[in-house]
Amino acid sequence: MDSLKIGSMSNFSLLSLLSMTMVVLACSPVQTDALERLNGFDLRDAQVPPEEIFHGGPARDGIPAIDSPQFVTADSADWLKPDERVLGLSLQGTSRAYPVAILNWHEIVNDCFGERAVVVTFCPLCGSGMAFAAEVDGQALSFGVSGLLYNNDMLLYDRQSKSLWSQLMRQAISGPMRGRRLQMLALQHTSWQEWRDRHPQTQVLSRETGFARDYSRDPYAGYAQESELFFPLSAINPRYHPKEQVLGLEIDGAFKAYPFQELSRLEGVLNDRLGNRPIRVHFDKANATAWVESRKGRRLPSVISYWFAWMAFHPDSLVFEGD
Repeated sequence: MDSLKIGSMSNFSLLSLLSMTMVVLACSPVQTDALERLNGFDLRDAQVPPEEIFHGGPARDGIPAIDSPQFVTADSADWLKPDERVLGLSLQGTSRAYPVAILNWHEIVNDCFGERAVVVTFCPLCGSGMAFAAEVDGQALSFGVSGLLYNNDMLLYDRQSKSLWSQLMRQAISGPMRGRRLQMLALQHTSWQEWRDRHPQTQVLSRETGFARDYSRDPYAGYAQESELFFPLSAINPRYHPKEQVLGLEIDGAFKAYPFQELSRLEGVLNDRLGNRPIRVHFDKANATAWVESRKGRRLPSVISYWFAWMAFHPDSLVFEGD
C-alpha cells in the first residue's frame, strides 16, 4: 500500500504547461476573506465547501479548450503509436478518437455530431475522460477551462451562464445552473490500436488545433506512477495505490468501482449487478481498458479514473474484489 502525499513533486517532473510553470507547492486553498470569487467565478452559492476549491495555476481559459476541432482519417494519423491513449466516442454513425496527447494540453473539446452538441473532457490529474451531451433544457452549451479544481478534478465552466461544473460529479456546483446535471455519454478510454481495430473508419482529432503546442511532449510525465497528489482531498481511501486505475459506474444512485488490479484476476466477462440492474463488465488487460454493457449488450456510460479520484467523490462506493 502506498501512502498518499500531497504537493510533492520530488520524484517526477511536470513539464512547462502553456509556457507557464505550475508551481503547485505554492497553491493554497481559498482564504475565508476571498471565498466569494476565484478566477472570476462567484462561489457564494457553491454546493461544495469553497475552501476546498483550489486555484490550479492558470487563469480562466489559460488552458485553452478546442472550440473548432478538425479531424483527419485514421491513415493520416500516422503519428499515433498503437499503444497511445485515446478517448473514443461513437454517435449517430460517426466514430471519433481524441488523443490524450492533445487533451493533456486542452482538457476540453467542444464538438458536434451532426446537430448534437457534445463536450469531451479529460482531467490529467484524475486520469478521467468523460463526454457529455452539451445541452441543458434545450440550450446548447460550450465549455471552457476555469483554472479551478475540486478534489484535484477539473472544474469546467459554461460560457453561457458562467456556471462552474464538476467533471466527475457531472453537475454544476455554482452559478445559475447550480444543481443541473449533464447527460453522460458512453466514452471509451483505450489504446489507439484497440479503438482503430473496432472502428476502422474512425476520425481522429487533428493536431492542427490553432495553438502552438508540442503534442509529442507529455506535460505530466511520471505523474501516473507516483503516489503524490497536487492538492488535498475531501476524502481519502488508502486501500489501493492512489493512481490505480478503476472503472467507475453509477446506476440508479448506486456507485461501484472496479479496480484494474482486481479485474486482471478474472477470466472472461464479469456478470455483476448494480442498482438492481444486471450488467456485464469487460476488461482488456492488453489495452488497459474496461467497459460495461447491459445484459442485452448495450454500452453503458462509465468512467476510467484514478482510484483516489473516484473515492474522493464517492467515499461510500462499492468496490469489486476479484477472487
